[in-house]
Amino acid sequence: MAVLKTNRMTLSPCCPADREDFIALERDPEVMRFLSGGRIAENEESDPDADFLKPRGTEPHVWTARRTHTGGFVGWFCLWPEGDGSAELGYRLRRQEWGQGLASEGAAVLVAWGFESAGYEQIVASTMAVNHASRRVMEKLGLHHARTVHVDWPEPIPGSEHGEAWYEVTRTDWRRG
Repeated sequence: MAVLKTNRMTLSPCCPADREDFIALERDPEVMRFLSGGRIAENEESDPDADFLKPRGTEPHVWTARRTHTGGFVGWFCLWPEGDGSAELGYRLRRQEWGQGLASEGAAVLVAWGFESAGYEQIVASTMAVNHASRRVMEKLGLHHARTVHVDWPEPIPGSEHGEAWYEVTRTDWRRG
C-alpha cells in the first residue's frame, strides 16, 4: 500500500497508533447514523458480525487520512479487494471534517490508485439510499448508481427501509470521466 497525497491530506496505511482515533470516530453517533443507527458499541473490539468495517489499525487495505500540514486526524478510507478484479470503496470522516470536500478528495485519489496501481477493473461502493451526502461523493467520483438493494436487517435502523444504494465504475468508464 502506498502513501497517497491530496491537496490537503495524506493517506497512509493504517497502523496500531491509529486505533484510538478510529474508536473515537465510531463513538460519534452522527458518524455512525447510517451504519448502526447511531448506536455506540460498548466495547472497543470489532464485532465480527458487523455489516460494516470497524478498523483498529491493523487491517490491510485501510488508509488513515490526516491533514498534511497539521497531522490532524480526518478519518479513514479503504479499498477492499473483492477477489474478482474489483474492490469496494469505503470511507468514514470525523463530523468536524464534513462539508469540506475531503471525502471526495480522499476517495478520488484512492480510486485513481486502485485503477492505476492496484490494477482493479471495477470499483464499487454502497450506502443507505437516504444518505444523500455519501451518494453525492460517489457521483462526484464518477461512480454511477447500479441498483438499490432492500435488505431485511436483523435490527433495522431509521432509513434502512429505503434500501442500500450500490454504485460502480469500471476502469474503462473512469478513464473517460
